[in-house]
Amino acid sequence: MKQRTLALAGDQNQGFEQHRRPTRRDVFLASMEQLVPWSALCAVIEPFYPKRGNGRPPVGLERMVRMYFVQQWFNLADEACEEALLDSTALRRFVGIDLGCERVPDGTTLLKFRRLLEKHQLGAALFAQVNETLESRGLKVGTGTIVDATIIGAAGSTKNAHKARDPEMRQTRKGQQWYFGLKLHIGVDSRTGLTHSAVVTAANVHDKHALADLLHGEERRVYGDSAYASQKELIGGHAPQAKDFTNQRTRKGGEIDEAERARNRNKSRIRARVEHVFAVVKRLWGFSKVRYRGLVKNANRSFVILGLANLYLARRKLAA
Repeated sequence: MKQRTLALAGDQNQGFEQHRRPTRRDVFLASMEQLVPWSALCAVIEPFYPKRGNGRPPVGLERMVRMYFVQQWFNLADEACEEALLDSTALRRFVGIDLGCERVPDGTTLLKFRRLLEKHQLGAALFAQVNETLESRGLKVGTGTIVDATIIGAAGSTKNAHKARDPEMRQTRKGQQWYFGLKLHIGVDSRTGLTHSAVVTAANVHDKHALADLLHGEERRVYGDSAYASQKELIGGHAPQAKDFTNQRTRKGGEIDEAERARNRNKSRIRARVEHVFAVVKRLWGFSKVRYRGLVKNANRSFVILGLANLYLARRKLAA
């Protein structure tokens, strides 16, 4: 066991910090420490991670995974993540860095690790591994799926090195407002509220076009908002036993059908669970605007953050 230095002793709520109390960040990181299946996720990345050789030895894999997850939870750029670790004892303790005898991995090291995940599409593999772990612990995918999509904004300015907007992003209109960016489509289990499938497209792709990729085929019920109305044939083609419980349009012939409106309200009580996922991803962890150019990079981040959101939303059930 490595001997602790004075720097690490101060980080452990011992020694020089007798009056320190746990913060909300401490509590959150402690819960994630217990929930994240570190060994299983590292096993997914390990075949692609650099091995020790004649050159500079690579940073430990689990340490880089922890640093990468900190970046997602607190919505940090690569260099900002490095600075946050230098500044916060809670983050250093979580990542496992002792400034008394080692350096914090710099922003370039984190950048290379992120590009490794993007190159081999390991974001989707990590998402699948998280869901497999949750299923082994009793949170199995049921027979109901809720489908929905949300817009993740992108910078619309052309004042950048490329003198242009991201060519893979598109604009779309929602209500009376225009948005530019991508669209994150997800399929959520109606019983557990956990995401089991996801698709990333440009923002101008209609919600219904990703519907087939969000169904696992064993559904008995499919829930969705009115954007998925009149898709009974498509649902039947990919989930033969499923009944269409998507919200239907209530305005017919210029008049509102109150009976249909009441049915939609009942469906929405279940359909609202999909909004919990978006609340964690966009509001709690700040993924309401893309950080990178292109769909591939942002899709990789989307899959990783959805896997982490599943762990966060299931934390009470796992603790029980």
